[in-house]
Amino acid sequence: MKTTVKLGLAVALVVGLVAGATAGDDVTLTGKVMCAKCTLKKADAKECQNVLVVKDGDKTAEYYVEKNDVAKAFGHPCTGEKDAVVTGKVTEKDGKKWISATKMDKKS
Repeated sequence: MKTTVKLGLAVALVVGLVAGATAGDDVTLTGKVMCAKCTLKKADAKECQNVLVVKDGDKTAEYYVEKNDVAKAFGHPCTGEKDAVVTGKVTEKDGKKWISATKMDKKS
């Protein structure tokens, strides 16, 4: 019984943290920045667009990086990729996750 209660509390805590992080708080994600059109070959990509690809074990998540001054200063790896640490607010639009970067650094 105690194990079930502890497990239930742990799951509730994780769900609460994930829900809180997606509700407008800044998050920091580490992954590889790639081009949606040239590298990832997304069918709906009509122009070059930075996408942060984050791997967690065998799962992969893609965050489209909103075009702003921070993303422009970081640069665009059209046919390659750049290791990056991105901080910003995550939103969802048209079934895609977007991050509005407030900080982008090359991962060392």
